[in-house]
Amino acid sequence: MRIDASFAESALSKALHAGADQAEIFLRYSRGLAVEVKDRTVDSLKSSRSFGYGLRVLRGGCPGFSYSNLRDDIDLVVRNAVNAAAFADRDAYLDFPEASDAPEVAVLDPEVESTGEDEAIRMAVLMEDAARNADPRIAKVRKASASFGSSELLIMNSKSLHAGYRSTVCSAQITVVAEETGDAQVGFDYSGSRFLRDISFEQTGINAALQACSLLGARKFYARKAAVLLDRAVAVDFLGILSGSLSADNVQKGKSLLSGRTGDLVISPRIRILDNGLLPGRPGSSPVDDEGVPSMRKILFDNGILRGYLHNTYTSRKAAAVSTGNAARGGYASVPSVGATNLYIEAASEEATVPMRAVFDTIGKGLYVVDAMGVHTANPVSGDFSVGVTGIWIENGELSYPVKEAVLSGNILELFSSIEAVGDDLRFYGGVGSPSLLIRDMDISA
Repeated sequence: MRIDASFAESALSKALHAGADQAEIFLRYSRGLAVEVKDRTVDSLKSSRSFGYGLRVLRGGCPGFSYSNLRDDIDLVVRNAVNAAAFADRDAYLDFPEASDAPEVAVLDPEVESTGEDEAIRMAVLMEDAARNADPRIAKVRKASASFGSSELLIMNSKSLHAGYRSTVCSAQITVVAEETGDAQVGFDYSGSRFLRDISFEQTGINAALQACSLLGARKFYARKAAVLLDRAVAVDFLGILSGSLSADNVQKGKSLLSGRTGDLVISPRIRILDNGLLPGRPGSSPVDDEGVPSMRKILFDNGILRGYLHNTYTSRKAAAVSTGNAARGGYASVPSVGATNLYIEAASEEATVPMRAVFDTIGKGLYVVDAMGVHTANPVSGDFSVGVTGIWIENGELSYPVKEAVLSGNILELFSSIEAVGDDLRFYGGVGSPSLLIRDMDISA
């Protein structure tokens, strides 16, 4: 144990003695190992350890905050946090959560904790070799990286809340280039989990190679209206844009296109969108959020109907609601905001789920989009987007030929409203997951 509970208790006592009405301390210790290889040689190897803590106080309803990465700074941190409250505005919605029982969630893997440099290098090289051996047209590997991390977290407040857990996370990531007759195409794949057994470094390399080779010989696209099948990696990008509008903080600040829409049929009734911090092994899972509130499973859209938003303690008090366990911090040097845990799409019913082979059969003609560039540029308030995409043209239910320089334009809510079928291939990329999604009759420009 790198975190001492007695240090946290002492910090809270010092803060209350200095004049705070309430106090909360957030401590985090982490260790990381990251390796990148090129041509079977280590290109970068980084090992890191960090420790830090942040102290929040309330004094007369006014907030104060300070932080440090040195234990000996605690008296200064307490003084700075309490003094900061004297210059802050009073906010009636500020409060710290009460203590409550947290669920058990599988987020710790001893194999990740014990992974050393030699083993990390071996796995990264295995991924690079798998990509090169998958197809002779793989000309280069731009990046083959593997990362392994472990952390320990402790949150305590003056309302007797005492929550903490240990966790691990690991990932594989690779970018490759395939070349043939003057044409070059890029392929990418990523896999991440809290458990090492969930990641196949070899398959990650193969996936990237297959994607790059499948796009060789791409033809220029010409504008038309057709069905669009979003690969799950692309669907995840679009879901990531929608996730911001599910934050109660953005709703309350007027920065969400879902403001005032609870109870409305907003997207396709064929899908359900959930946020679930209890999924074993997923990177977004944990027993508690970053305020110590127990994690939970939330249905945000059910059969296309918006059921609610993601809340932390502050936004829930402001909305006369209950925290959904979605307090998130960028680290010990920041105060809680609102963030998703594991946000994902699933079919609203068994009938809405279609095996991937059947999805292709039902399309006839359409575009299978395997990569989208610039999804992050979508307007998060209006939901409007215009992104360049590459993919494979589908003819008579079969993958026919790759295409390039196509453009998808529209609105995020209209896109999700037009979902006709949901694949049976759910996959997570970090804390966001989706199956492949079939969209009917989109305007595709060139």
